[in-house]
Amino acid sequence: MSIVSGCRDVAHEQMRPFDSAEAAWFWFVQAQVARLEGARISAGAGTFQRPCEPVDIYRELDRLYRGRRLVIDHIKVLRHYGLRLTSPDPRRPKELRAHHIWTEAMERLEEALVSKGIVVPRIDWGSLANV
Repeated sequence: MSIVSGCRDVAHEQMRPFDSAEAAWFWFVQAQVARLEGARISAGAGTFQRPCEPVDIYRELDRLYRGRRLVIDHIKVLRHYGLRLTSPDPRRPKELRAHHIWTEAMERLEEALVSKGIVVPRIDWGSLANV
């Protein structure tokens, strides 16, 4: 069975979408760093076959920025903590504002990536309790 994601056609059994926008973001940042250091990015060469290429995540980020769903503060926080490969810690006073910005950016990015089939949709456990 073949499915069409927002990025490319892949066999459903082999494709492994990201669990969250945060995981997709960290993967994207690592791919960009590797590319800047001279690595050649080729499709299907990783441990898991992903439903997109790094440029697809960049395009979604750019689309959200151009549509004013993300602002420069979001981009700066995503870049800073992406390079650190960790999200801001809300328990640290100096990272509290960054945590709020990060969370807001991840919610918006996740919505876009879920619609493209790059990230697995979250299960709303609260709505299941009412059934």
